[in-house]
Amino acid sequence: MSVVHIVGAGLAGLAAAVRLAGAGRQIALYEAANHAGGRCRSYVDATLGKRVDNGNHLLFRGNREAFGYLKTIGAVDRFLCPNEPAFPFVDLESGDRWVVRPSGLVPWWVFSSSRRIPGTKPADYLAALRLFVAKRDATIAETFADGGLLYRYFWEPLAVASLNTSAERGAVRLLLPVVLRIFGKGSEAARPMIARDGLSESFVDPALNYLQQKGGQLHFTHRLRAVAFADGRVSGLDFGTRRVVFGEKDRLILAVPPANAGDLLPGLATPKEAEPILNAHFDLPEVPSWPHEAPFVGVIGGLAQWVFLRGRIASVTVSAAADHIDKTPEELVPKLWEDVAQALQVTSSSPPPCRILKERRATFSQTPAALLLRPKTRTQYANLFLAGDWTDTGLPATIEGAIFSGHRAAKAAMQLS
Repeated sequence: MSVVHIVGAGLAGLAAAVRLAGAGRQIALYEAANHAGGRCRSYVDATLGKRVDNGNHLLFRGNREAFGYLKTIGAVDRFLCPNEPAFPFVDLESGDRWVVRPSGLVPWWVFSSSRRIPGTKPADYLAALRLFVAKRDATIAETFADGGLLYRYFWEPLAVASLNTSAERGAVRLLLPVVLRIFGKGSEAARPMIARDGLSESFVDPALNYLQQKGGQLHFTHRLRAVAFADGRVSGLDFGTRRVVFGEKDRLILAVPPANAGDLLPGLATPKEAEPILNAHFDLPEVPSWPHEAPFVGVIGGLAQWVFLRGRIASVTVSAAADHIDKTPEELVPKLWEDVAQALQVTSSSPPPCRILKERRATFSQTPAALLLRPKTRTQYANLFLAGDWTDTGLPATIEGAIFSGHRAAKAAMQLS
């Protein structure tokens, strides 16, 4: 029986493996680390003595690829999902608070002052039409240059969170699929989903259990050193202490970061510039009173951009964090805590225990120029396929994009005769 070899057990590799195993294909999954999940995982932090996620991720019911993946591995019930879409925000400069409540296929909610962003008018939301006519090399800031309050309170936060690239540099064409999947499919699609216990418990562990039940071969601490080729096909894999020889019908899905893929496949063009993400976890002295069903709040006018609340742990995300990534915890913690305390309306004169996490190469820089370097799923080698949020999915480098890339690579591998 032929085997589909998948190198990389991040979400792209896991999604490909789950799709293939579910279709009855034999898979072998290899991962350089001793755990799966890549950037999407949980661990016990020694500083806090608590289990935390290495980053914060917000899904939506409209993320159909991710939602389908969760249904397959039986993990949909491992997420908190408000009954209705609700997005709390606070402006730290003015102290204003509001909740955006989109609903319905027809965006009638923009005509309700209690549902839309305060200070905006229904006509302001017509700016969304610019996404359909924007030039391919346009940035978000260029497209919404005269956006005013709606730009500051909606377009810019949405863009930075989705692309992990500043609005001045981010490619606007990546924002359209985000808006369509979240706000263009009705209120059900806009319902946010937060991992109830942790990223590993929600995305990773159920997938590994599923693969084991399907007879998949899982190999950790296997770092791929080289790929062997013969007659326009992959003929084998070199893991240093182990070599794998391909059968005639074996296939390879390479689901590793772009820099690794470029090293393994000479001549492969990949996005080179990367963007960092800064995260912080605060262990609060007690569970704060929170009036909203959605366990998060968007922050305007501070260093913090989003604050997620899970029990006593308040987790902060700062996307496109190049200006802050080299700062010390001593510089970051007081400022971040000031933002968190105000956002959650917590009274405290000094920061509680905190863990700062830095991902210097969290995603590729999603600029118009970089999009031209995203490679296709299929390669010049007949039995080699690429997966990863950096490949040409048409989506931003998010969980949805990573899972979609895995599904697309699995489909291509199964189509090979």
